[in-house]
Amino acid sequence: MAGLSTLILLLCAAKDVMPSSPHWKPTWPSYRVPVILPQSTLNLDKPQFDAEARLEVVSPCGPACHKSSPLPTYEEVKNYLSYETLYANGSLTETEVGIYILSSSGDGSRGRSRTKRQIYGYDSRFSIFGKDFLLNYPFSTSVKLSTGCTGTLVAEKHVLTAAHCIHDGKSYVKGAQKLRVGFLKPKLKDGSKGSNITNSAMPEKMKFQWIRVKRTHVPKGWIKGNANDIGMDYDYALLELKKPHKRKFMKIGVSPPARHLPGGRIHFSGYDNDRPGNLVYRFCDVKDETYDLLYQQCDAQPGASGSGVYVRMWKRQNHKWERKIIGIFSGHQWVDMNGTPQDFNVAVRITPLKYAQICYWIKGNYLDCREG
Repeated sequence: MAGLSTLILLLCAAKDVMPSSPHWKPTWPSYRVPVILPQSTLNLDKPQFDAEARLEVVSPCGPACHKSSPLPTYEEVKNYLSYETLYANGSLTETEVGIYILSSSGDGSRGRSRTKRQIYGYDSRFSIFGKDFLLNYPFSTSVKLSTGCTGTLVAEKHVLTAAHCIHDGKSYVKGAQKLRVGFLKPKLKDGSKGSNITNSAMPEKMKFQWIRVKRTHVPKGWIKGNANDIGMDYDYALLELKKPHKRKFMKIGVSPPARHLPGGRIHFSGYDNDRPGNLVYRFCDVKDETYDLLYQQCDAQPGASGSGVYVRMWKRQNHKWERKIIGIFSGHQWVDMNGTPQDFNVAVRITPLKYAQICYWIKGNYLDCREG
């Protein structure tokens, strides 16, 4: 079971191939994902919460470096997908997992040939103003973390974000125990009592309403690793809120190969630090990929880390278009390429294994996580 053939089955779970008809629509593939179940849980000492929150991840390992890394063994994958759970009272547990293959087949996803990264040109970001946009889907799914990052609503009480917004790879960051999630809402004028104030020529002012986080899941792949090696592949975390947020959320999905994305593009919205109080939307082409990472040229600033990267594709089973989150924006990287600095913006792909893990964290039942 721990052999290379088992690992290949874990990594390759695509079931369908894109149609080639003249009326082709970018279509969500059907995936049969593995099953990831908790095996044992151990109580850990309470963390110190002494790390500084990092809004950027710096790594000397670029696409070529990641592509040349050896495949992890089955036991290593299990170790990476084990996870820590931090509770609001400061208690901490570590859960070991088992991985089971019930059914899988397909062609997997190979990275594109590497394209040289260029310095960004004009700023292609769009600030989203007005409650008619900010409070409507999909922009309404973007939320702000009290540690300074962005997150995305993925269930009635769950937020997906980057692990480095909670944990620096060695310790939990300051404020992680009392972590809050902010939702943009209209800031009513004094005495307005909800009256219509949208006739002003100025954009309507907004404010954040905050909800406390009940518990946080962070994979051991991030905690045991770091941005220099395997940890970058596991830069994601799931937050469970203390109460439902009552907004429409965006489903997660397994990341298709970049060549199957509509126009080869991705989209995400975040709270970039250089535009305080603004939600900033952008889209751009995927320039390179590995099994676990997407490399792109989306303009972004610190604060956008943790944003959900999404695409809109045709859902054949439901006969409708559907947006899904296929990755988590990790941030800007300066990579030392043979002594020459080169920059990338990187997103962590939701692979079949990560889908199985995140879905189980949300639903608590692997039977509801069989279709990616």
